Amino acid sequence: MPEFVNPTRSHGLVDILDRVLDKGLVIAGDIKINLANVELLTIQVRLLICSIDKAEQIGLNWWRNDPRLTANDTTGALVASDVEARLERIEAQLTRLAQTTQPAVASKSPRRTSG
Repeated sequence: MPEFVNPTRSHGLVDILDRVLDKGLVIAGDIKINLANVELLTIQVRLLICSIDKAEQIGLNWWRNDPRLTANDTTGALVASDVEARLERIEAQLTRLAQTTQPAVASKSPRRTSG
């Protein structure tokens, strides 16, 4: 009976994680919400957990072509020089706007009403 109370662990967490990443793990499920036999909402969940090497072996490599995830592809992201140029244009527009509104505010004098 002591073996049931305190079972020995044959695999540690690292071993289990290594096995899952090496072989892969698929979790699939559907959630359906019905009201009076009318389907209102269906959520399909498909989750694949594996290492990058295993994913490439089975043909999953979407991250290689995603411009938001690749560092060498700058078409989807702003380069630092683009950001600097954009910031300078915005600052110049703000300066011009401040100069044009400042004389107009200074030229207006408070009106007095005779009562």
